[in-house]
Amino acid sequence: MPSLQREVQGVLDELVGTGAETGLQVAVHHHGVLVVDAVAGVADGRTGRRVSPETPFFSFSAGKAVTSLIAHLLVRNGAVAYDTPVVDLWPEFGTHGKESATLRHVLTHSVGVPAMPRDIGPADLPDRARVCTAIAAAEPRWRPGTETGYHSFTYGFLVGEIARRATGKPMRQLLREWITEPLGIEGDLYFGVPRTDLARLARLEDAAPRPVAPPDGDAILAPWEMQPTAALGNSPEILRADIPSVGTFTARAVASMNAAVLDGRLIDAHQLEELTAVAFEGTDQVFGNPARLALGYPLGRLGSDPDESATTFGWVGGGGSYVYADLATGTSFAMTKTRLTPHFDTAQRLADLTTAAIARGA
Repeated sequence: MPSLQREVQGVLDELVGTGAETGLQVAVHHHGVLVVDAVAGVADGRTGRRVSPETPFFSFSAGKAVTSLIAHLLVRNGAVAYDTPVVDLWPEFGTHGKESATLRHVLTHSVGVPAMPRDIGPADLPDRARVCTAIAAAEPRWRPGTETGYHSFTYGFLVGEIARRATGKPMRQLLREWITEPLGIEGDLYFGVPRTDLARLARLEDAAPRPVAPPDGDAILAPWEMQPTAALGNSPEILRADIPSVGTFTARAVASMNAAVLDGRLIDAHQLEELTAVAFEGTDQVFGNPARLALGYPLGRLGSDPDESATTFGWVGGGGSYVYADLATGTSFAMTKTRLTPHFDTAQRLADLTTAAIARGA
């Protein structure tokens, strides 16, 4: 689809040229074929280093697409089942009524522990044991399985601790063994970036100085859980830590990963059908929006009618990144960027362009 490559590249060049964005990557696979591999702008505004297809970006919650896939690979390999109680693997988790929670509840953000305990801050995230102990001791905001609400940072630690206890391995090792090595994308997709690779990464920047808002006494998530900052995404301690609520990757790598999900290389057709079916519908208790979730993914394409894009599943990342796959069209899309915006306008524009072009066979 050479015209789609040209159209996407044109939009990226325009966005950088007008100053709306500073550095971006977009990759699209269609039925397993890489049809878009476009970049524009600078990876580091301090040095002028240019973005290349091999530049990894810290992309916040877009990394949950990887986390969810590892959960499904745990099921594929027989380590757990979707309805396995969390306490079967993690007995300490069964406090305050959480003993009924299952992996299915984790994947549908319905466990009831959406926020980090208040004694946990961003500087504590690299300390897995401390974070998991605090989450295990937390009192749920609702009975597991009865409501849903976005589990911003707790999600990755829940999946990660289940995986560690089921396999004896950390998430970064499972990512390497089950995804990056088999697909040949090692060095382009990380939970925890090796020190030697930090210099390859894009450097994030905030779109504008952030206004200091008064604390919201009714907010469930702490400000740092809701509002991503460049300081967090550029922190060597955060980047090097195995924090599977967030991820660092190239657009090319994560689009390749989801292409392998769609074409059966990682998940068989039966499991793919199960994991992409509607698993929970309700009102998100954190943000108040209607939520329709598959197992591990929101359903629907960004900005589209949920009923018209019900075959699409993926994750946005705070600051504007976006990763999705579409069962109906065999499309895998990924976009990463350096400038952290409070909106997803760029992601939606590029996703809409891609969807329209594939529909007309461009």
